[in-house]
Amino acid sequence: MPASLPNQNPPSTYPIDIRPETHTSPANQPPQKLYAEVVVNIPLQKVFHYRVPPHLQENLEAGMRVRIPFGNKITTGFCVGFTDTPCTDKTKDLISIIDKEPLIDDIMLKITRWLSSHYCCGWGEAISAVVPPVVRSRIKEKWNTFVRGNPHALAINQETLVQMKTRAPKQAKALEILLEHPDEISAKEVIRISGCKMPGLRQLEKKGFLTLENKLQDAANTPRNTDQLQQHLTLTQEQQKAFDTICKRLEGPKPGVLLLHGITGSGKTEIYLQSITKVLEQGRKAIYLVPEISLTPQTIQRIKARFHKVAVLHSSLLGTVHQSQWNDIKDGRVDIVIGARSSIFAPLKNVGLIIIDEEHENTYKQENNPRYNARDIAILRATRENAMVIMGTATPSLESYDQARKGNYEKIVLSRRIGERQLPPVDIVDMGEEVRKRRGFNIISQRLQYYMNQSLARKEQVILFLNRRGFAPYINCKRCGFVLKCQRCDIPMTFHKKLNTILCHYCHAETRPPESCPDCLASNINYRGFGTEKIEDEIRNKFPNYQIIRMDSDTMRVRDSHEKALTAFEQGEFQILLGTQMIAKGLDFPNVTLVGVISADTILNLPDFRAGERTFQLISQVAGRTGRGTKGGRVVVQSYNPRHYSITYAAAHDYEGFAGKELEYRKQLHYPPFGNLARIILRSPHEDKTKEKSALVAGKLKEIARTPGNHLEILGPSPAPVTRINNLFRWHILLKAQNNSSIHNALQGIADMLKPSKGVQTMVDVDPYMML
Repeated sequence: MPASLPNQNPPSTYPIDIRPETHTSPANQPPQKLYAEVVVNIPLQKVFHYRVPPHLQENLEAGMRVRIPFGNKITTGFCVGFTDTPCTDKTKDLISIIDKEPLIDDIMLKITRWLSSHYCCGWGEAISAVVPPVVRSRIKEKWNTFVRGNPHALAINQETLVQMKTRAPKQAKALEILLEHPDEISAKEVIRISGCKMPGLRQLEKKGFLTLENKLQDAANTPRNTDQLQQHLTLTQEQQKAFDTICKRLEGPKPGVLLLHGITGSGKTEIYLQSITKVLEQGRKAIYLVPEISLTPQTIQRIKARFHKVAVLHSSLLGTVHQSQWNDIKDGRVDIVIGARSSIFAPLKNVGLIIIDEEHENTYKQENNPRYNARDIAILRATRENAMVIMGTATPSLESYDQARKGNYEKIVLSRRIGERQLPPVDIVDMGEEVRKRRGFNIISQRLQYYMNQSLARKEQVILFLNRRGFAPYINCKRCGFVLKCQRCDIPMTFHKKLNTILCHYCHAETRPPESCPDCLASNINYRGFGTEKIEDEIRNKFPNYQIIRMDSDTMRVRDSHEKALTAFEQGEFQILLGTQMIAKGLDFPNVTLVGVISADTILNLPDFRAGERTFQLISQVAGRTGRGTKGGRVVVQSYNPRHYSITYAAAHDYEGFAGKELEYRKQLHYPPFGNLARIILRSPHEDKTKEKSALVAGKLKEIARTPGNHLEILGPSPAPVTRINNLFRWHILLKAQNNSSIHNALQGIADMLKPSKGVQTMVDVDPYMML
């Protein structure tokens, strides 16, 4: 659930006050630095006490890293406070102080403590999420190695690659990367994608396949834009009204949270930029969060064209650059930070505004420890810094919509596109009827093909969307029905034609396509379904005179490849853009007059209570990529379930209708926003142990749920929808309650059962977004 409002104290539903536990003397004086409270990066919510030697007391401050004896080893911890009364008589001494000044301030210490308790992770884990690894490791190297494929490597044939895959699969994958990206790329990038380390790359260099070159990495400070800045655009009447409301709140004592619900193309970004100007005039600073940094080059360019002292912060930056950017932010040389979810922890002082663009996106939720939601952390940080939060989207999450409906967030609606352009008409194609009429299955419907011909003939551009990569999502035998599944995971493997390989999209296992059925040995192997790679082949066959570019995680693996592809499309080098959800948001191409949704059913059929909401959001967002210019636009949505309300409401551009319908179902089942959830996943190589442990945990939870006054519902245990990943069997338990306190009390009651063990791994996900 969303965090507390900036104009309120943290609500009682939260399990703890977020002030750090620091002990004070009876006279209410701060404790002397006799004993330090230290946390370690482990999954335990425990603070350890260490005696501070006299020669370290003057220099040690909360937020610094320290070297400590921990068990039978020496490790690094974070000092989070001080006390005069240790929890044990047998305290050990700190060994040394690592940092000259604190890496995080008091506000971030409070936030990380709340994060630790709310998301059930160690306080040390939470702090480690705030301070990037490159900062903790203090990277000093200034040289990077780059790789360029030689002509011999580029001319390599498939047979040679197949042979290399058998004896040196990682080297083969490195060559595949060079085949796809003939330009010079970082060796770190090749290693990250292929797993082929430097010794392997050097062997390939000796064989003449590639060239390695060391280049000096510029680790200079964040560059200041010295070009003449662009002027702000003139706001429409609707935009001006929204901006006036924002300015009024910024000038008030409690700015609060504002939900900017604007249809696609209504000018939300311009309001963000002018709001940043207002904050800078007040002498404060801004954080601008985007769902995925690599997918928003247009937004970044617009911000840098308007402002000086802008830093882009994300985990894909090269080490020295990342460290330099972080230090510049911390030292006050930056006014605006742009980045993905982890940028909410940027060490920016005096924050006055936090913008969350496309606030509905599930990428704001972290899927490994600590499993935080950046939207909630943003609101919590704004509370502590008395800043304003603007959450903008064309399709608000139902949680945010409900908060606005209750009056907890102020809501502003932008209902008109810039220039009074109309939202594109949406045609829904019943693919079941299409099969009957054409007496067979066709990936591209007649209607979509007709409109593509029309747009391309007028020298306009087309975007095609399918949220499934690869060539064929599963392989089966026509004779016995055998389906080829990953040996380590309980899912079908996907055929990738260009690489001539079969991949598991969960554990990344790879194998060659079978020539016969592994079960009955028949040769009737059938490649079923379709992904973006197969669509690309189909489009090339149907439209041979036009250039197509594909954007998915297979083709966009190298750093900056997203920006290069989008720039090439914007400049007209390609007429057709095909991709997964990475093309569904943040793009503004006036020459795009047609968007085709190849299959609206890929998410709709998932076993997830948010499937309908995500389907509506994806269709609405991808439909918004067209009709932004004077030429207008059209959307064609193909579906085997054309009458599902999420599709029909999206086609009608009716968010209110969809929200009303979906909220009815959520209320009946007590799903968010009408309840809170937590999910416990248990994993082990042994299915019987996983099942046994999950039964014990669920049994204890049900015992707690029967306590009088405890409004808690326990679902499970049961096998997870994906029952095995990477040779680990998975069972899960779902907790449902009216408030967070009931869930956290229950989790506290089974804390001993959730501790790390060698037998069965236990993972807790509070406010889960992924239910697979």
